[in-house]
Order: sequence, then C-alpha cells, then structure tokens
Amino acid sequence: MVEGRIHSLESFGSVDGPGVRYVVFVQGCPMRCAYCHNPDTWAMNGGKMISPEEIINNFEKNRSFYKHGGITVTGGEPLLQVDFLIDLFTLAKEHDIHTCIDTSGITYHPDNTAYIEKLDKLMQVTDLVMLDIKHINSEKHKDLTAQPNEGILAFTEYLEAKNVPVWIRHVVVPGITDDEESLYQLGYFIGKLKNLKALDVLPYHTMGETKYEKLGIPYKLAGVPAMTQSEVIEKKKHIIQGIKDVRKDLGL
Repeated sequence: MVEGRIHSLESFGSVDGPGVRYVVFVQGCPMRCAYCHNPDTWAMNGGKMISPEEIINNFEKNRSFYKHGGITVTGGEPLLQVDFLIDLFTLAKEHDIHTCIDTSGITYHPDNTAYIEKLDKLMQVTDLVMLDIKHINSEKHKDLTAQPNEGILAFTEYLEAKNVPVWIRHVVVPGITDDEESLYQLGYFIGKLKNLKALDVLPYHTMGETKYEKLGIPYKLAGVPAMTQSEVIEKKKHIIQGIKDVRKDLGL
C-alpha cells in the first residue's frame, strides 16, 4: 500500500465531519490562503511517512469512541496524495469506517484524464467531502489564496455528478469575503447542487497569527479583526437567500 506524507494525527476531532473523528493531517498544499492556520503544512517535503495500515490500527484502538464518526483526512491538501487516499479509504471501508475528505478542490483539472480516473476510484470509497470554497469571485480568490477558483468550482460540479455528499465550508473575513454580493453568489452557485448536505459558515479568527510569527512568515491579514459569531449569522443569511433563489429559479 502507498504510504502518506503526514503532518500530524488527531485522535478525537469534533469539527471535522459527523461524530467524533480520527483526523489525519497530510503534508503539502499549493494554496496560500491568507488566513490559513496551518502554514506548517505547506511544504511538500515535510512530515513523516505513515502507512494506511497504521492509521486503521490507530483507529481500531479507540473504535468505541468513533461509533457515530469515522476518519477525516485534511491538511494541507489531501488530494495531492490521491493514491494514498485510495488505499487508506479502501482499507477503511473493509473495516466499515465512515470516510471523509476535507479539501479545497484545488488539484482538480478536468483535462487531466489519468488523475480523474484516480478520483473516480477514490470517490467510490468516500462517504463525504467537506469542500472549502474560499471565494466565489475568481480574481478575489487569487488575491486571497494565490490560486484561481475555476478548477475548484468544476470539482464541485464533478462531485455532484458522482453523487458524493458534500458539506460546503466558507470562512467569512471582514473586508475580504463578507460583501453581500459575493455571499449571495456563493449561495446561488451551491444551491443548485443536489448533493449538498450542509453549509458551514465560519468566522475568521486570528489564532493562527502567532504561528506565522514563529515560522517567520509575514501574516497577510495582520490588523484584520476577528469576525464574531453574531456577525456570521447575519452574513450567512445572504448565502441562504442565494440558495433559495436559485432553487426557485430552477424549480427545485
């Protein structure tokens, strides 16, 4: 089996999918999200090599705690290591373990036939994808993450075609992702998805800033205030309105 390049492991994750999860943080990411709280996962050559068997064995040691949970692979960007994920999730399904990927979708390129074939295989053993859509506007997405979003949006539609359940995650950052039009357009885009199971709208926080200081990396959002939960509730209403409108327009 293919080993994964792993940054760290968390035994009892509570915000990484349904139930209590065994969380695998992979190493390596091409995104440079301004608010990323794991910049230490960016490097492609960091971490340590761990086998799917070791991860499953670790899960089984505490299986009683994961009765309504499973395994979530996050990062970093999990889909950079698609061969490892195929082996890990195939083994997980043999052990009747719920599988989840937390991804940005940045690796998806519709014209990469060989990679799509691997994704097809992976999706057969994936129970849930938690997809982080950073910004619905491509140019603003580039400013925020140093990457375009066309492939990410195409990946969203790919998941719908494969009928893979999706949770959409979106971080609301003051002055960057919180304008009403962008939030509405995000809702209008995801509202047409027949496989949409949940929407998590998360407040921007500054807890990762100290990690940047320790790593000697400039923090792009220095001075941007954290978003409060009450503010996020108000912002989420614009996304919900977009969802309602597109479903009305499409007769869904």
